Amino acid sequence: MKGVKKQDLPEKQCMVCGRMFIWRKKWEKVWEGVKFCSEKCRRNRGKLTIN
Repeated sequence: MKGVKKQDLPEKQCMVCGRMFIWRKKWEKVWEGVKFCSEKCRRNRGKLTIN
């Protein structure tokens, strides 16, 4: 994703809180598998609010 402006980065919706979050460098190789915006939401994944 080198040379891409921040506003053009891919986004996803968190499966727990519903917030939109953007691509991060540390997720480069696993972006398809990222489902949660934060560690807190990952821990609370049993309480899904969005399907």
